[in-house]
This record gives sequence, structure tokens and C-alpha cells, in this order.
Amino acid sequence: MSPQRAWTAQAIRRIEADFNRSADTHLIPMRLPGYLQIDLYLKDESSHPTGSLKHRLARSLFLYALANGWLREGAPVIEASSGSTAVSEAYFARLLGLPFIAVMPTCTSPDKLRAIEFHGGRCHLVDDPAAIDAESRRLAKESGGHFMDQFTYAERATDWRANNNIAESIFVQMSQEPHPLPEWIVCSPGTGGTAATLGRYVRYRRHETRVLCADPEHSVFFDHYANALRGDAALEVSHACGSVIEGIGRPRVERSFIPDCIDAMVKVPDALSLAAMRCVSDMLGRRVGGSTGTNFAGVLACAERMRRAGRSGSIVSILCDGGERYGHSYYNPQWYAEHGIETEAADLAIARAVAGESDLRIRWLEHCAGPD
Repeated sequence: MSPQRAWTAQAIRRIEADFNRSADTHLIPMRLPGYLQIDLYLKDESSHPTGSLKHRLARSLFLYALANGWLREGAPVIEASSGSTAVSEAYFARLLGLPFIAVMPTCTSPDKLRAIEFHGGRCHLVDDPAAIDAESRRLAKESGGHFMDQFTYAERATDWRANNNIAESIFVQMSQEPHPLPEWIVCSPGTGGTAATLGRYVRYRRHETRVLCADPEHSVFFDHYANALRGDAALEVSHACGSVIEGIGRPRVERSFIPDCIDAMVKVPDALSLAAMRCVSDMLGRRVGGSTGTNFAGVLACAERMRRAGRSGSIVSILCDGGERYGHSYYNPQWYAEHGIETEAADLAIARAVAGESDLRIRWLEHCAGPD
């Protein structure tokens, strides 16, 4: 065996050993007072060692890169990331003794910058969010390192058939519940990798479960999905600015987002995402991040659909990360004033929706129906 193959084998062994030391994440039941015929569960991904859903992605990306022969002993790993993926990749890079550079917008949460640096990574900030891919490729070329490129490889790095991916974990944990096969699984698109894994798995296992993606306000995925329903699969759709809901939503469509893997999408205004975040935090007694709020707004949309159709059953969504990294933003009243995001009306709308008293009136698209 060559020295490179021997190093790769040892690196994979270290990642597998790290996984073997880890427990699965919890599936938390939650009650929706206005929808007593529906059981809601949140898959709590904040309990990973790096605190977010992106821990799964980072592990898969590293194993994929190692199996492809793309990583070399001592050579840096570079990623374009707004935060959580970089935190998790810094963890795995340190595990393998590799330098790690996160290329990210200057507006990224300072709490996430500190988390990346805590795990031994270096933050390379750029003013233009649209330039982070090009800058990552430049750094990789100049340093002789590898650009992980999560937005291209997320959907293919995860073994969607099994191997303890998030989909398999959800269905195993649901097996003893009153409604073991969820009517809906709700996630939000960042790379698109989680949505692809969920959508592929439910089809592979022949489940009737449907997958809903909840997209934040300043993101192009929903518009791209609408275009795909019309038969236009081009990737040219773009948005002038990035999402304020960190970790999800993109100003351009990424190749890991596979529209045909999901069954429906909703478009969630930022004010409602953040009101839903606050609502979930109050219900759980601990802070969650903004993407969990976007997911929860999608849950409420699914619950209302089920009630209109006279259906009972279960819904599963994802608690993507904790709120500790957002003290300077989502849990800071001054941040809302600076961004012009109202809170009172949005809080009332979410509270009424949880009580079953109103429809959120968010945009909905699905394969079997047009705009709602």
C-alpha cells in the first residue's frame, strides 16, 4: 500500500471511530394545540459535537473526499460556508490533522467565527457573498489544497439508502410511535443535500411520506422549484441579496438542490421564520436557530393542509441548531430594528397558527397542484 493510501485508510478509520463514539440525535415530540389529531416531532440536530445538522454533512463530505483520493496529508481543506458547515468541517479537519480555511461573507455571525477558530480553523472573509466560491477555488489552487464545495457535492456524498443517514434515523425512531410513517417531513434547503437524502430515501423505501422544503424569503430555491414545475430546469435563477436566515437559502441555485426529490415547497417571510423560531424556543424552553423557525412555519402549513383534508397523522421536522450562536442577531432587539423586521404582528400570526385559529397564507407549491 502506498503512503497516500495508508494515510487515507487511517483518516477514514479516525472518522469512523469518531462516529462510533457518538449517539444518535433525539427525536423530540411537540404538541400543536390547534392540531390535536397531528403528532409533531423535531429531530434535534443541535446535539451533534459541533452543534448542528451540518455535522452529518461534514462527515459525509470528508469520507467522500477521502474515498475519491482528494485529500492529502498536510494539505489544507477549504470550504465556502456561511458558518455551520465550516464549524463542522473544521472539527473533522482537526481530527485528521489538516489545516482548514473557511471562506465566508464578512457579515457572518461572530459567534460562528469563534466556533470555527475554536476547532482550529481559519476564517477568510470576503465582502461579496457571491464571490466565496471563486475565492475558495483560488485559495485551493494556490495552496495545493482541496476545495470541499459543499454546494456541489452535498447531495451525492451522503449514502441515501441507509448507513445511518438522517432519513433512516428518523424512520427507525418513529417505528414505535402512534403514526410511525410521517405524512410529511419538513426541512429547509441550504445545499439541498438533506432534502435530496430524505426524498430519495422515502422513494427507495416505498413510503408514502412526502417531503416539504421551507425556503426563506431572500432565496432562489422556491422560484427555481416553480420553474422546474413548468419544465424549466435551468440554474440561472438568482437573487440580488442573501438570506438573513443563516445556514439556509441561497442567492443562486446550487447543483445539490434536486427539485424532483421533493414533493412541495413553501416560501416563508423572514418575519414569520423568526417569530416561529421564538415560538419553538418558548415551547422547548431553550433557544433554537432561525432555520428551525423556517421549518416550523412549514410544519404549520402542512398541519393546516392535513386538517383541511380531514387527515390525522404525524409530521417530522428538523431542529437544525441551537440559538447560542445568534445572541448578537436573532435574540437582539437592535438587530431587528437595523434590518427593518417587525415582530409583534408576526408573533401574533404564528401564535394563532399554532392554536389553529388562522392560516399563515404563505406561498405553497407542489408537484400535484399549482400555486396556492
